[in-house]
Amino acid sequence: MSFLDTDRELTRHSYYAATAPRAPAHASLPAGEHACDVAVVGGGLAGLSAAIELRQRGFEVTLLEAQEIGHGASGRNGGQAIHGLACDMTTIEDQLGADAAKQVFAMTIEALDLVRERIAHFRIDCDWRDGYLGVAMNARKARALRDDVDLLAARYDHALTWIEQRELPRWIASPRYVAAAHDPRSGHLHPLKYTRGLAQAAASLGAVLHEQTSVLSIAPGADSVLLRTDTGAVLRARHVLLAGNVYLQAMSPAVAPGLSARIMPVGTYIVCSQPLAPELAASLIPCGAAVCDNNFVLDYFRVTADHRMLYGGRVSYSTRTPLDLRGSMARRMQTTFPQLQGVQTEYAWGGFVDISMNRAPDFGRLPDFNGRVYYLQGFSGHGLALTGLAGKLVAEAIAGDASRFDVFARLKHLSFPGGAALRTPTLVLGMAYARLRDLL
Repeated sequence: MSFLDTDRELTRHSYYAATAPRAPAHASLPAGEHACDVAVVGGGLAGLSAAIELRQRGFEVTLLEAQEIGHGASGRNGGQAIHGLACDMTTIEDQLGADAAKQVFAMTIEALDLVRERIAHFRIDCDWRDGYLGVAMNARKARALRDDVDLLAARYDHALTWIEQRELPRWIASPRYVAAAHDPRSGHLHPLKYTRGLAQAAASLGAVLHEQTSVLSIAPGADSVLLRTDTGAVLRARHVLLAGNVYLQAMSPAVAPGLSARIMPVGTYIVCSQPLAPELAASLIPCGAAVCDNNFVLDYFRVTADHRMLYGGRVSYSTRTPLDLRGSMARRMQTTFPQLQGVQTEYAWGGFVDISMNRAPDFGRLPDFNGRVYYLQGFSGHGLALTGLAGKLVAEAIAGDASRFDVFARLKHLSFPGGAALRTPTLVLGMAYARLRDLL
């Protein structure tokens, strides 16, 4: 089964798809010649955010989505909007220095504020709730978590509430954890409702959205970029944003072959329980926060607005869906919450996120296009909020101020080792070692 076939199969039993109102479909781009100021490739959170910001600055925007809006990670993720990046901030410090790292972290907090602002401004009903709880499973992990808390307070002026083991029952009713840290600035939501809400907002501002339209190639023109699609259309744009991440590379390798070596598709999986009694649901995580442990291969979970436990974990670095996905994930959920023994899981789904080697975001411009083609990738499973800010940074750059975009563009990224044939098995072995360390 190919990457795309596996991906489509993983969408079939999604809680999000079952509970998000279906938005009106957007017609594919018809055959013939078309023009716009900015073409956005990818109908996820990054592309939609850019479309909103560009329209607010007066640009004509055409967005092309190969499947449907929110098809990829934007509409299938764990719903957690968290401060910081997927990588440690020391990774940014080592490359860019302390001052630039502070600027980057501040932008991740701005990204959280931007989510709240858009929900309020566009009246998006997406079950937002404040709060994020980072948890540690043993003493070593607790020391690492405390080090992170101290670093954020000392260097980035971001204070979290430290929670000792004796205080944990007030925050989470699980025997697995020995310490935690709470961040009220982060939070969680229904990602597909949010993504579709952003699409409606972009359309209301005048962005033109097209679904079921794959980009086959891009080529430089005299003062523009030409995009050819599988619908027989040619779109001429002054600027282009590539925001398709692993899906862009999987469907149309010729579009940007130089980017694919720097990211890898990683499968991540989620189950959602049957509705729980409201009292039981509220007792599991009394603080109401989204929760994530600090293992390298981590578990993440939260209680939904309709009183279900939504539980994510397990990863696949081979793009193959794990065996007995529903059963194995249910067992993980019940290990964390023994109170849920016997509770059925009604949904089990997954999808692919794009990770970079160092788990830092990979933003930049393609060479050979005179700075007209931007790309956003490498969110590494930490993109629910950051994708929104990334779209804003691209809009700022196209409008003439690239100072904030270029802070991220200065980050250096290595290709995954092993080349096209060996990088997947190499990564599988590396991640197996990391998982073993977590278990030990």
